[in-house]
Amino acid sequence: MKKMFMMAAAGVLAVSLTACGGNQKSATESVNAGAEKSEAQKTEASQEKTETEGKAEEKHMTMTWWGNQVRNERTEAALDLYSEENPGVTFDSQPAEWNDYWVKLNTAAGSGELPDLVQMDYKYLAQFVDSNSLVDLTPYMDDGTIDTSNINPSTLDQGKIGDKIYAVSLGLNAPAMFYNKTLTDQLGIEIKDNMSMDEFISICKEIYEKSGVQTTIAYNDGENFIEYMMRDQGYVLFENGKLGVPGPEPLEKFFALYEQGVKEGWHVSPDIYAERTLGSVEQQPMVYGGEAWCQFNYSNQLTAVEKTAKEGIGFEVGITTWPADHPEKANYLKPSQFISLSVDSKNPEEAAKVINYFTNSQGCNDILLAERGVPISSVVAADTAEKLDDVNKRIVNYINDVVTPSCSKINPPSPDGTSEVLKVIDQLEEKVCYGEMTAAEAAKQLFEEGNKILGSK
Repeated sequence: MKKMFMMAAAGVLAVSLTACGGNQKSATESVNAGAEKSEAQKTEASQEKTETEGKAEEKHMTMTWWGNQVRNERTEAALDLYSEENPGVTFDSQPAEWNDYWVKLNTAAGSGELPDLVQMDYKYLAQFVDSNSLVDLTPYMDDGTIDTSNINPSTLDQGKIGDKIYAVSLGLNAPAMFYNKTLTDQLGIEIKDNMSMDEFISICKEIYEKSGVQTTIAYNDGENFIEYMMRDQGYVLFENGKLGVPGPEPLEKFFALYEQGVKEGWHVSPDIYAERTLGSVEQQPMVYGGEAWCQFNYSNQLTAVEKTAKEGIGFEVGITTWPADHPEKANYLKPSQFISLSVDSKNPEEAAKVINYFTNSQGCNDILLAERGVPISSVVAADTAEKLDDVNKRIVNYINDVVTPSCSKINPPSPDGTSEVLKVIDQLEEKVCYGEMTAAEAAKQLFEEGNKILGSK
């Protein structure tokens, strides 16, 4: 298992590619006979001095991340352990769902109130660097505060913009479609890896016809899937100043998938999401209500999906690739997420130590247990491999045996303006699903508005 875990990390790299103060010496004072100050007075003065010094060394930091209940619990436990090991250091945890997270983060960045430690996504890294929101971590690596001795340089380069490193990867993962294996087994339907889009649609129809269970394809959370579909056609969706497609036609395939699914009945109606948190792993129709047989996420999220499925409806969860006609073009391995230090931190040195803790502390990673993906430290990865449960072993096998042999380099970080274009995509997708516009009309509007937005940056 240890060898397998290391192979997963090696596969990613071949493709492209986380105390307060020192010990305080107590001063001994000689007591001279006849001294005017009493022992009680000296003790009181000493206590006041100690209390004053202790208060000066207290450091309170805030860390924010997106995720799920499993990640929230493990991250908070890891931060608690850091506080135990480093008296005087305390944390305020600020977890959020994916969609809400970026709204809050952009608001905080605009007002100069970013948390000390920020979970960052590869897609948005360049934008936050361009807005001068993140601190260059290179000096902390050079002086050893963040130990990089057991990290492959190409992995560190994933967080590099220009010649500076602004983020450290918290793990490695890949796109993954989770599905209700109990249902597909009952229906006698085999779900194979690297299925084509036509094969996927055929399975969606068959499952719906036999059971009435529908499909959901990253509805209103399709920012990664549309890029995936463009990669499948040989395009990088977001380029500096423009969309990377020659016209609306490649984009139409994305919207047509939803249009066809809703019209033919095998894709869930958008009404189902009215009272759910979009982007929430635990509130997807597969695990929350059972209306769908699959959901589109990332490999490291299997832990949360499996937990929700067992506690809720109760079924076995399978894992496979997102559908694509050319998986070697479409699929990729990526940093699951980064951890970055914000320019608004009042304790940057201590925050850098926390980044090192997430990267190199085995105690920390014994709590996290690869929920964010394969650890980037070779030493931590090897040790963690021996402690993984069956779910995380499946994740490693998926990355190592399924994705790594058939994928290509991840797209460059998205340029400024991407988040605005993604909002347009979600709005158009919703209109297509409600029958308010055709796939062709949505593609034309996205091509025009997307280029206008990116061209204005």
